[in-house]
Amino acid sequence: MFIYDKRDGGVDVRRIENKLGIHGSPTCELVYKNAKAELCGSRKLGLIKYVMGLMNGARLGIAGQSTGTSQMAYNEALAYAKDRKQFGKAIINFPAVYDMLAIMKARLDAGRTLYYTTARYVDVYKTLEDIERERKEQGEKLTAEERAECKTYSKLADAFTPIAKGMTSEYANLNAYDGIQIHGGSGFMLEYACQRLYRDARILTIYEGTTQLQTVAAGRYITNGFYGQVIADMLESGQAPKEAGSADWCAAEFQPLKERVAKMAERYNEAVAYVNEKKDDEFKDFAIRHLYEMAGDCIMALLLIGDASKAPELFAKSARVYTRYVAAEVEKHYDFVMSATSEDLADYRK
Repeated sequence: MFIYDKRDGGVDVRRIENKLGIHGSPTCELVYKNAKAELCGSRKLGLIKYVMGLMNGARLGIAGQSTGTSQMAYNEALAYAKDRKQFGKAIINFPAVYDMLAIMKARLDAGRTLYYTTARYVDVYKTLEDIERERKEQGEKLTAEERAECKTYSKLADAFTPIAKGMTSEYANLNAYDGIQIHGGSGFMLEYACQRLYRDARILTIYEGTTQLQTVAAGRYITNGFYGQVIADMLESGQAPKEAGSADWCAAEFQPLKERVAKMAERYNEAVAYVNEKKDDEFKDFAIRHLYEMAGDCIMALLLIGDASKAPELFAKSARVYTRYVAAEVEKHYDFVMSATSEDLADYRK
C-alpha cells in the first residue's frame, strides 16, 4: 500500500468506463509511470492485514448499499402496485402480486437485521482494538477478559461479514428483479426508477468480492462448525455469543417459527457433516455455496424472529413469511447436497 500525491505527476486517467449501472459513481483506469510514492504502514502486512481489513470494511459497506437498494426496490414496487389498477381494482389485491411483495419485504427485513448485527460485531471488535492500541501507547495491556472479548468479536465480525455481503447483495438483485416484474411492461421502460435499480444492483454481487468469493471466505467457518455453534447459541439465547442474550428472547407467539428454524439447523448440520465425511476438497468446494446459504437462512430467520419478538407491529409478518420462505430453501439445498457424490462432479466439469 502506497501514498501518492497527484501533484508529483506520473499518473494518467486512461479512460472513464462505460458501465451497465451505478452511473453516479464514475470508474476510471489509472496508468502509473514513474509515479513517486511512499510506503503506507509496515512491510509485509499489505496483503495479509491491510488489504483484507480494507476488503472487510468495504464488504460491510456493500451490505449497506444492498440493503438500501432492496428498500428502494420494495418501495417502488409497493407504490406502483397500490396505484396500478386491473379489472377494476389495484393489483396489490391480487395474490400473485402481494405474494411477491411480501417476500420482497421479508428479504429486505432479513437482510437489514443481518447487516445491523454484523455492523455491531465489527464496531465492538474495532473499539476493543482501539482501546488495546491506546493501552500499548501508555505501556498497559487489555485485561484477560477484554482480550477474550476482543477475540470473540473479531471472529464473529470475520464470520458474519462474508454472509452479510453475499446474502444482502443477492437479495438486492432478487428484489430489483421482482420490482420490475411487478411493474410489468412499464418496468422495462427507462422512465421508471425500477430499471435503474435493476442495473445498479447487478454490481453488488460482484465488486469487493463476488458471492462465490464470499462463500470461500465463509468456508472454514462452515466446515469447522462455527456457524453451527452460532445458530445453536442463537436458538438458546437469541444472540451470538449466547451470553449476550437471554433464554426468553423469543415471544410465545413465535415459538413455532423458532422450532421450525431448529429443524432447519438440524438439516444444515447434517449436510455439513456429510460434506466433511467425504474428505474431498473439490466436493467441499462444490457444495459450499449450498451450505453457505443454509447457514445464512438460519441466522437471518432467527434474527428476524428476535426482531419480531421485540416489535411485532413491525416485523411479525416478515418473520412468518421469511421463515416459510427459507424453510423451503434449506430443504432444497439439503436435498441437493445429500444426494450428491464426488462422482457427480464429472457431469459439471467442462
